[in-house]
Amino acid sequence: MRALYREHAGPLYGMVLHLVGGDRQQAEDVVQETLLRAWRQLDRLDAERGGGSLRPWLATVARRIVVDARRGARARPPEVPDRGLELLPDGDAEAELDRALRLMTLTDALGSLSAAHRRTIAETYLRGRTPTEAAAVLGVPAGTVRSRLHYALRALRLALEERGVTP
Repeated sequence: MRALYREHAGPLYGMVLHLVGGDRQQAEDVVQETLLRAWRQLDRLDAERGGGSLRPWLATVARRIVVDARRGARARPPEVPDRGLELLPDGDAEAELDRALRLMTLTDALGSLSAAHRRTIAETYLRGRTPTEAAAVLGVPAGTVRSRLHYALRALRLALEERGVTP
């Protein structure tokens, strides 16, 4: 194994470093895995090669390891750093999580409403406008805003109940 490492690790590392775009840690891991596979199959390789160079075989194995790693990375979702967890307050982490889940549920329920109902709720409840002020912004009569608001709140209540939120 030591002779195999001495003879092939340096050139193999240079080739792999190029394949992985300069990522030294990944290149070292690939070289290590390649040499480990060679060591596991050394008896078979010696018989096949009859004393010839193992380098072409090692290069092929290393290239396949790099390709497999790339395919695996594309098949998995991207990793998310833990930084977001550090931003949560220590004592109120559960309360913050509950708040975030409620907001997500409410946003989802609002998304299920028609555009006219969403705009009416946004102008009156979220922006604090009266129905008359909202009517001016929306360009509809005040009675239409009141009617839309009534039906929008009813639809929102049903959407929230479908999502498991009860008043």
